[in-house]
Amino acid sequence: MVSRTSETLSPVLYLPHGGGPLPILGDKTHEKMVSFLKEIVSKLGEPSAILVISAHWEEDIATITSGSHPGIIYDYYGFPAEAYQIQYAADGHPQLAKKVFELIAVNGIPVRLDEQRGFDHGLFVPLKLMYPNAQIPCIELSLLKNLDPGKHIALGKAITSLRKKNILIIGSGMSFHNLKVFFSREIDGSKENNEFDSWLIETCTSQDLSPEKREQRLIEWEKAPSARFCHPREDHLLPLHICYGIACADTPIAEVVFNQEIMGKRVTSLLWQ
Repeated sequence: MVSRTSETLSPVLYLPHGGGPLPILGDKTHEKMVSFLKEIVSKLGEPSAILVISAHWEEDIATITSGSHPGIIYDYYGFPAEAYQIQYAADGHPQLAKKVFELIAVNGIPVRLDEQRGFDHGLFVPLKLMYPNAQIPCIELSLLKNLDPGKHIALGKAITSLRKKNILIIGSGMSFHNLKVFFSREIDGSKENNEFDSWLIETCTSQDLSPEKREQRLIEWEKAPSARFCHPREDHLLPLHICYGIACADTPIAEVVFNQEIMGKRVTSLLWQ
């Protein structure tokens, strides 16, 4: 386990959470992802709390879970009964939620706390694999319903100081998220998948890009090769934009820590540390 001092910046991780509860249910097409999530923990230190930006929560304004003991939201359907018995009993962290609220508000971004909302599968699926004992308190931050990439980067920039407080920050989504293609036998999509994946990796890891150019590319992500094929709707990509906003002042260049197939499509995870 990596040790971190008070001077060390906490890592920021954009990860795939897979298809609903399938990673937890032992689905074969998620085996590489499951191994990755279990193994990456050794690179992340021992956080005092975890903030998750979930692709499965959108609000009109930035919203933060602030309850002490959030429940579970089974925000998927059509799975076996055991999928609706999964538990993840991590505590919430009202004090951290208030701090995040204050950081966002002082930057002039509308924000609110939600004491009632529980944890959706964008949080409990990956964290049950990473931290199965649920010993680390967690909070969630929503996306914005406007799906504006620039506003999500700005939201990340507003909370960048959290990296100095031993808070592990996770953007939980999928770098490829076309459900029709995932479940189609007629559509291959490998060419488009690889085109966008290569663009994403170059954008986030190339040392040849200036900070301004990197941010411009992320804001104009729809111009990337096969962008809308890979993301008909960008909800699973935008957690990456918040992650980038959080990390860009100190560690703008990410490291690829996972680049394997999930459900037959290549998916990337990125780490800023």
